[in-house]
Amino acid sequence: MNKRDFPIIELENVTKIYKEYDIQVVALKDVSLKIFPKEFVSIVGPSGCGKTTLLHCMGLLDRPTSGKIYIEKKDTSQLSGKEVALFRGRRLGFVFQNYNLIPRLTVLENVILPGLIAGKRQDELEKKALKLLEEVDIKHRSYHRGVHLSGGEQQRVAIARALINDPAIILADEPTGALDSDSSKEIMDLLRETNKSKGVAIIFVSHDPSIARYGRRKITLKDGTIAADTHTDGG
Repeated sequence: MNKRDFPIIELENVTKIYKEYDIQVVALKDVSLKIFPKEFVSIVGPSGCGKTTLLHCMGLLDRPTSGKIYIEKKDTSQLSGKEVALFRGRRLGFVFQNYNLIPRLTVLENVILPGLIAGKRQDELEKKALKLLEEVDIKHRSYHRGVHLSGGEQQRVAIARALINDPAIILADEPTGALDSDSSKEIMDLLRETNKSKGVAIIFVSHDPSIARYGRRKITLKDGTIAADTHTDGG
């Protein structure tokens, strides 16, 4: 049987409801979805359609109100809060719009931080981080503090950090949202190359059609449901 028959992420009838001032806001409504290993997937749709909520649920940053999420066949609803944090750190990598680098740390220290949290040896992490920083073409900044880098440089560091624990999946929320068009292209080319060379599944949210086209599969949300799920040539 082809391994693509086994989803790396599977959502079963996932609903997410937020309560705001005694008003219920349905962000996701009965969403079922399968993501397979090595896929490069864009999530698109109008503002408020549930894109970020869907990504956060897949990344275990948020729990669904109902339904189940399986990652690598593991029923994540059965995990305790501590188990979720450990699983997330070991199997998932994250890239955010605003980079989320810690300003007082150097680039190298930012990259190794998730590995230290996972209990790995610092010397081994530093060696691996320097290799990753070379791969994303930012090694020359290894000992600079993140606050002194451009937006595109910070996002390269964030991608290296997302890869430090050898995740099966990287989730990126508007990874080019704070970048100019040239830097945006560089970052998306880097994510596409990372997907191909490392075989890591990448799922990203974007409101920009020119960025969304990078995905070889496009999931369109509308009013918290999947309106379309199409395969493309990836841009």
